[in-house]
Amino acid sequence: MTRPDLRGKVCLVAGASRGVGRGIARGLGEAGATVIVTARSSETGPRTETRPETIEDTSREVDAAGGEGHHYICDHRSERSVDELVHWCVRRFGRIDVAVSSVWGGSEGFDGEHYRDGIAWGTPFWRRSAEPFSSHLTSGPYPGLLLARAVAPAMISAKSGLIVLVSFGTEDGYLGDIYYDLAKATTNRLAFACAADLAPYGIACLGLSPGFVRTERVRDGAGSEMATETPLYAGRAVAALAGDEGVSRRSGQILHVADLARAYGFTDADGTQPGRFRIEPEDHSDGGQP
Repeated sequence: MTRPDLRGKVCLVAGASRGVGRGIARGLGEAGATVIVTARSSETGPRTETRPETIEDTSREVDAAGGEGHHYICDHRSERSVDELVHWCVRRFGRIDVAVSSVWGGSEGFDGEHYRDGIAWGTPFWRRSAEPFSSHLTSGPYPGLLLARAVAPAMISAKSGLIVLVSFGTEDGYLGDIYYDLAKATTNRLAFACAADLAPYGIACLGLSPGFVRTERVRDGAGSEMATETPLYAGRAVAALAGDEGVSRRSGQILHVADLARAYGFTDADGTQPGRFRIEPEDHSDGGQP
């Protein structure tokens, strides 16, 4: 596997304390990039759901992989906090070449079958409160929008840049849970819309669709045996895109990590190339609970 050379590139990965975000930071580090990792969970402050992973851990993993890691505490649901983060990055490093939003809090409190309020995954919409939908939007698509609008001016000045929004492909049909489906569809449309606005300035924006990722949360919970890939698989996908001078031809698209692996020739951590993962929605034709 030939890795892209991203030495000298400045990359910002939001939502990188664990999960796919951490894998993306590590993948960029493998390619030699300078990677700023951001999230709420830090050794010096609160941690989401009291989990042990922190941005400092991720920064050290970037260093160990061959890159240059830096960390910054940020609540990506706050417009002011995201603006301050980006201003700090530009002052410190002079530019931002790649910005990735892997922020996702829609699974907080989810045990693999039930959400925090006790409602099971896939419960028909008329049998559940609409209130949790707001948390899905503010913990996924909204942070993606905040990051894109904050980094756009610096990228426009440089007349180049890549924005990646981590999501899940919806082109194959319903994802099986109304709030999850709507949140991912919103993120996908956001990538498409941002790409259209940024096209005249030479900046690419796209959505990235991993499979069933073996994150720390998945390893600790139910269904880990169903996971198809590690977080590093998505990381190597982003590194490949960042090293592609013709990435603008992919702008506005929702790209599957598995498809990119075959196009660019990278593998997962174990040397394999897992295929696409598809969510098979449960049958609720009888209108009852799953």
